[in-house]
Amino acid sequence: MTERKPAGLSFESWIDGQIHEAEARGEFDDLPGSGKPLPDAYKPLDENWWIKQKLASEGLTAMVHPTLALRKEIEDALDAVAGLPSARSVRQLLEPINEKIVANLRVPPPGPPLGYRPIDVDDAVAAWRRAHERHDERPSVVPGGRRRWWRRRG
Repeated sequence: MTERKPAGLSFESWIDGQIHEAEARGEFDDLPGSGKPLPDAYKPLDENWWIKQKLASEGLTAMVHPTLALRKEIEDALDAVAGLPSARSVRQLLEPINEKIVANLRVPPPGPPLGYRPIDVDDAVAAWRRAHERHDERPSVVPGGRRRWWRRRG
């Protein structure tokens, strides 16, 4: 049992004193992870880090509500669209997800609502094309490495 805090002594001073006494007794020597860098020390702060860590330590990371898993899949797919190589691959990515969205909306599982409607694949393909047309508007290079618009005629 720990001793009680003496009257007239602040908690900070009392706790600091207990820590110094424990250090002097060597109770902090040879702790696991001593001298090693903290894991994830340089990752951005995540508000729910402790929930994720607890789920991982309990082996419960695979137990995600189906609606939340579908939300994550939708968001990941929408983020991936810009990096796809062709309009066909955009369709191949989004059409199966739309099927899952429709199935979820027809018979929603108990729990949180999905919050998404089916993705308009034609709009996504058009946006992909517009984004890739902008990248193709670079000035062409003539043999010799000079750009055509630098060249003067005359």
